[in-house]
Amino acid sequence: MRVRDRVGPLAAGLLGPFLLRGMYSSLKFDMIGGEHLNSWRAGEPTVFVVWHGRLLPLLYRYRGERIVLLVSQHRDGEYLARVGHGLGYDSVRGSSSHGGASAVRQLVRRVQAGDSLAITPDGPRGPKERFKPGVLQVARITEAPVIPILAGSQHGWWIEGWDSFLVPKPFARIRIAVGPPRIVPGDTPTKELVEHARELETELETLKSQVDGQGTNPSGEDA
Repeated sequence: MRVRDRVGPLAAGLLGPFLLRGMYSSLKFDMIGGEHLNSWRAGEPTVFVVWHGRLLPLLYRYRGERIVLLVSQHRDGEYLARVGHGLGYDSVRGSSSHGGASAVRQLVRRVQAGDSLAITPDGPRGPKERFKPGVLQVARITEAPVIPILAGSQHGWWIEGWDSFLVPKPFARIRIAVGPPRIVPGDTPTKELVEHARELETELETLKSQVDGQGTNPSGEDA
């Protein structure tokens, strides 16, 4: 491994959490659909699904909440794993294309141990906002509820790339929208996972319209 490939993630892990806490201590959060988090708040292991480009505000807001991230084995994933660790997250490395079977086994064990998961079903390289059904294997095996969640803001930078990554500006107001839990029964045929994925993709699209200011007004409660 080249020195740059080692030093970059190490520096991100050391400085990233410190910078995020400094930048984002001024953020304000509003919630839509917060009642859908009640079972998770009560301790039920949950599989959260969120679009890759909307991950950062949620990563900051729910730091230290005993959530395990599914992070790709790509070099960019090392940065996310390091920053996430500094914010109190654990991670499992793998994706639908690399290390998938091993990652599923590890994620299943984590859910069975009582942890919740955060998965980006359009990651690690897209297509943007297209739900890959393979990520639902863990939900089918464990029958843990799947909860779609999304964040948005009128005040942020959008980093160009395949996912149009949202970086909120300091003092921004963040909307978080949560959809209803969905159970994928353990006897669900593989072909039916595609239908679950299609419906969750539609749900995430609805949540996006809400957090981007085109849908339901936020409740005003803190997220």
